[in-house]
Amino acid sequence: MDRIRSLFKKREDEQEYAPLTEETDFLGESRHEDEHAVPFSWIEYGIFVWLGIAMLWAWNMFLAAAPYFQTRFQESDWILQNFQSAVISVSTIMNLLAMIILTNIQYTASYPFRINIALYINVGVFSLLTISTRLFLDTPPTHYLWFLLSMVALTSYGAGLMQNGAFAFAASFGRPEYMQAIMAGQGVAGVLPPVTQIISVLVAPPSESVSAAPGEVDDGTGKAAFIYFLTAVAISVIAALAFIPLVRRHNHIVEARMMEEMASSFNSVEEAERAARKVVSMVTLFKKLHWFASAVFVCFAVTMFFPVFTPKILSATPPAEADALLKPAAFIPLAFFCWNLGDLGGRAGALVLPYRERPFVLFVISIARVLFIPLYALCNLHGNGGVINSDVFYLLLVQFPFGLTNGWLASNCMMASSEWVEEGEREAAGGFMGLCLVAGLTFGSLLSFTASGV
Repeated sequence: MDRIRSLFKKREDEQEYAPLTEETDFLGESRHEDEHAVPFSWIEYGIFVWLGIAMLWAWNMFLAAAPYFQTRFQESDWILQNFQSAVISVSTIMNLLAMIILTNIQYTASYPFRINIALYINVGVFSLLTISTRLFLDTPPTHYLWFLLSMVALTSYGAGLMQNGAFAFAASFGRPEYMQAIMAGQGVAGVLPPVTQIISVLVAPPSESVSAAPGEVDDGTGKAAFIYFLTAVAISVIAALAFIPLVRRHNHIVEARMMEEMASSFNSVEEAERAARKVVSMVTLFKKLHWFASAVFVCFAVTMFFPVFTPKILSATPPAEADALLKPAAFIPLAFFCWNLGDLGGRAGALVLPYRERPFVLFVISIARVLFIPLYALCNLHGNGGVINSDVFYLLLVQFPFGLTNGWLASNCMMASSEWVEEGEREAAGGFMGLCLVAGLTFGSLLSFTASGV
């Protein structure tokens, strides 16, 4: 028993894998700081939250828009069955490739530039998707699938730029709270798209009196998708505008630090940043952050099964008795909402209930989350009836806690990345943890094909 307990205690002899110095954060919790600590600002925190929203809005939009895509693919049974896994795989593979390349470009990296380019890509892609809901509606399913996957690939490349840039940029401030702000924003990005979809469907419900001809989308579904994609354009534009004062604030911080040390030797903020920045190999970062990195990888690999099952599970209420919220067009986004609400709660809870001193425990929890996957088989898959035929069980006892554990676990791991490395390694550590996150998503998306035929 003592041997088991010892696994959950931090080893004092692990000098290369330990936090540096310890102070108190704005919530009174123990945190790790250095002499160049930046004062906490709720305004800056809010901007990082919004960047987190923009970062994952595209990802969650493609998941929650499953009912609309189903109407576009209704003529092809194979595409209808596999498009969700295809979207997930293209998204995560492209994202991973971008992250691998960007993580290895450290010294000359301009993280604000990467963030801005990502936002511009999102504005362009979402504009095209918005237009596609009103034009070219007779496009064959195969052609529309290629168009959709192309849009997914572009947004995934943008997401790679955004994740690498935002995590590294936040880490450079030396405030773990800002890293948590991005994670919280990602949680909000998970909650808002399904809410938007639900409202859109309720405001403009799919037509039930006249069935759409094969290959056509009824007017209600088209209007709902139009509103949905247009909202995504607005999110990215607002993020780009909000990012401007944050970059100015960051430049002032760098200038102040250089004034204290050797500012006269540099001609620009970028040059000063590069001088203070350490180029750190991924091997070195993994040695320092191996449990956190492994926990994030496993956490998101397991998580990637939920978007495959969610569009296939319908309300346990018989269709004849179901109201508008329990019909598939609204119930599927409602299920995504419950998962993402739990995810958001977990990400916010990482501030109130931090747990970053025993990384091995976080790794064990990430593995234990695999127990959620069999629970989906107990629900109402394809409307054929479930072993436990209850919407409450599905939404509140499967989806919500699965999301809650994801958000809490991932946020604690990401927040720890800037605390367990030296100051000059923070940007590299932030990018490295983002890479581990995306690698987990990619691995999980490929595994999800094993469940696509369920």
